[in-house]
Amino acid sequence: MKLLHKDIEKDNAGKVQTESSTGSVGSSRVRTTLTEGLANVVLVTPAMTLLRAKVEVTIPRKRRGSCTQHEKALERFYEAVMQAILRHINFDVVKCVLVGSPGFVKDQFISYLYKEAVRHDNKVLMENRPKFILVHSSSGHKYSLKEILSDPTVTSRLSDTKAAAEVRALEDFYKMLQHEPDRAFYGLAYVEKAAEALAVDTMLISDVLFRHQEVATRTRYVRLVDSVKDNGGMVRIFSSLHVSGEQLTQLSGVAAILRFPIADLSEPEDDSSSDDD
Repeated sequence: MKLLHKDIEKDNAGKVQTESSTGSVGSSRVRTTLTEGLANVVLVTPAMTLLRAKVEVTIPRKRRGSCTQHEKALERFYEAVMQAILRHINFDVVKCVLVGSPGFVKDQFISYLYKEAVRHDNKVLMENRPKFILVHSSSGHKYSLKEILSDPTVTSRLSDTKAAAEVRALEDFYKMLQHEPDRAFYGLAYVEKAAEALAVDTMLISDVLFRHQEVATRTRYVRLVDSVKDNGGMVRIFSSLHVSGEQLTQLSGVAAILRFPIADLSEPEDDSSSDDD
């Protein structure tokens, strides 16, 4: 009977995990972040964030009286980024391409992209021109994905994207933690106590927790999810392959925004943290 129980719990954990990992390919987005000489082409799907290409080109500084070397290097850089996009993006399934950068790098790149598309009669780029969205980011590094997905212009365009919803939920938790800490709990044992008090309004949980090595711990997470849902709470399962999921994992992997404050909660004896396989 013990083995049967273990199999049932594994099956339940698999069902919970599926909610995080499934999603149609058609909901994919591509995000390209640039600074002069550095670009990351990232595919954002409902289940994960994948770095598809990294382009690095040395850009010499502008010299007084001559910008020739600088401009030639920039052109090589833009050409390499354009080729990476053409090589790694399937526009039949990608809904939009976010192009983010500080300053005017993104504008200059898009201008180059469209000019080359016309010059070479590239129908793929010309037909998919409306899919490109320019947004501001503080850098060309991958970590700026969270910043881009938090942009109000982007969230309004990508309201159905799971990644954007995860970012908003995590931001709401951090705001609550800052302004009303008695309504923001994290850590398994603390969130369990809040759930027992029927206080959980929204729970954030990383999918990595459903792959915990210990069956008993995995079972606790599954039962916690069921408990919150049964009592009318919302459960957001974060992909550990998204930037927001990585942040949540650093915060124990499970957190909750409460309906009402719970003050003077005694410290639980057992507060399991998130462990990978």
